[in-house]
Amino acid sequence: MYLAIEGVIGVGKTTLVRLLQPAFDANILLEVFEENPFLSDFYSDRARYAFQTQIFFLLSRYHQQHKAVPALLETGRHLISDYTFEKDGLFAQINLQNDELAMYRRVHEALAEKIPPPDLVVYLRASTDTLMQRIALRDRPYERSMERSYIAALNQAYDDFFLSQRDHLSPVLTIETDALDYVRHPGDLDWIENRIRQSLGLPPFQPELPLPDPD
Repeated sequence: MYLAIEGVIGVGKTTLVRLLQPAFDANILLEVFEENPFLSDFYSDRARYAFQTQIFFLLSRYHQQHKAVPALLETGRHLISDYTFEKDGLFAQINLQNDELAMYRRVHEALAEKIPPPDLVVYLRASTDTLMQRIALRDRPYERSMERSYIAALNQAYDDFFLSQRDHLSPVLTIETDALDYVRHPGDLDWIENRIRQSLGLPPFQPELPLPDPD
């Protein structure tokens, strides 16, 4: 089983991957974003540094997934990742324009053909207000100047992609996270795990496990 957790910046993807790892006895693959030398400059001047940032991320994500995903799946264990290769294109359509976007899309299309798709993508949704609160709480230095309008645009781009009726490379399970706290409430984590098992047909799962009571 190859599972990918997706969602906008700050929604809680990496945290959920780490919490699900023992339940599925899985290898995990985490996105390496802090090595991007343009990231801090990008958040202070998006127009100037967008193309360099996107190309660096695209090539970095390609090299990581092209090598690591097949190797980890060959171990015979489940694999859970905190991103998909497709996500890079969602950022590009927000950050790039005209010739830069056209060039990016040509490169992305060529590389994407060599990336194994997940068996299931879990799309974690949250309101823009919730995302901004979570981003502020984790307080990463390069995210302190992040504009709400940028997160709102990303949120819309993710919804347009993952909630659409287009033919996705992988099935998509959407989880609304505004009312969930799977860090502090084990019942929320159990509910998400059950939804994943149900979607993949992985026992044991309860077919009608209810959403935990927020109280």
